[in-house]
Amino acid sequence: MDKIYCDNQSNTKLDERVFEAMKPFFLDYYGNPQSIYSLGAVSKDAIENARAQTASLINANAAEIIFTSCGSESNNLAIKGLAWRLKEKGRRIIISAIEHFSISNSCKALAKDGFEICIVGVDKNGYVDKQKLKELLNADTILVSVQLANPEIGVIQDIKEIAAMVKQNSSALFHTDAVAACGFIDVDVKDLGVDALTFSASVMYGPKGAAALFLKKGVGIVPLINGGVQENSKRAGTENVPAIVGFGTACEIAKLETAQNSKKIVVLRDYLIKEMSEKIEYIYLNGPRQNRLPQNVNFSIEFIEGEALFLMLDAKGILAASGSACASKNLKMSPVLEALGVEAAVAQGSAILTLSKFNTLLQMEKVVEIFPQVVNTLRAMSPLYSYFQKTGARKEAGPGTDFDHHDHEEINED
Repeated sequence: MDKIYCDNQSNTKLDERVFEAMKPFFLDYYGNPQSIYSLGAVSKDAIENARAQTASLINANAAEIIFTSCGSESNNLAIKGLAWRLKEKGRRIIISAIEHFSISNSCKALAKDGFEICIVGVDKNGYVDKQKLKELLNADTILVSVQLANPEIGVIQDIKEIAAMVKQNSSALFHTDAVAACGFIDVDVKDLGVDALTFSASVMYGPKGAAALFLKKGVGIVPLINGGVQENSKRAGTENVPAIVGFGTACEIAKLETAQNSKKIVVLRDYLIKEMSEKIEYIYLNGPRQNRLPQNVNFSIEFIEGEALFLMLDAKGILAASGSACASKNLKMSPVLEALGVEAAVAQGSAILTLSKFNTLLQMEKVVEIFPQVVNTLRAMSPLYSYFQKTGARKEAGPGTDFDHHDHEEINED
């Protein structure tokens, strides 16, 4: 059976048009962009064309785009580079509790250098506590970073409102991680009112190895990588020309096709949510029903263990995930689900299915057929489920675990 790929939060399939645009820069136009001869000039022109394409997708100016290797590098550059630039003005940095590891771990590193890191909690659907954020803003606050959309639970934050609140109550800069959003929803940096924004090619049908940081004109930053004059001396190193060209092409395609693609993907997403809720008992939707990324479905399923779930699904041709792509192999509870208040024993049965323009309704019908079968097989081997069937009570599965209380949404009770 052909594989059904439902892990597009970690990487999307490359659009063939992107591949065709990249090929000449592997085989024919291989000159170094910093070289002054003609072959280098072709590469340099290609990079600047891609810069204009990527800027256009988010309504930025080309000069405001810094190319990097991946979303994690862009986030590191934003958090560390802006903090180092502003350290004489203050030391407080505020982030949400559900940021990507490249944000939270960058902040942990800065904390060792004397920066104060404040983490704002979220409600049961993942929305940032705006009042708490406002209370944390003070004269020492130099940077706030809140993710535009979370790739794990799909929640889309009101960044326009949050950024405006930060600006009204402090002199802090505002950064947003938009990796999960770009290519699936409209993103406009001018409308959002942000100073910096991260986005990446690999999750919008582009290649691995190319991403960008939008940095608003007039905002200074300290480079992470020192060396030559590449990227206006903000990111040294020989440019990955084919990947950058592919990124630009992916952005150009996204600008034209995001609306129609997302409309199609939403139908598949809602079909999965509806059918899975009807076919599986004790299943919960993580994240909001509305205001959700078009491609995101995230369930917690009681009485199963996540690793076994994904191994069995893989054996049957369905590729899905649990937790963020950077954490799914560490066998620990997702920090995002923990922030939502999901019990550890329930969270270990979480499943994320993220879709793309390449998925079809026929594939989703197959997922809906196979997924409940796998769940039933695993529950038949579960002592907790056996105990529940005999007693009608959910047995405590570990310290601090209470199966009787759920703050997240049980979708089969709607």
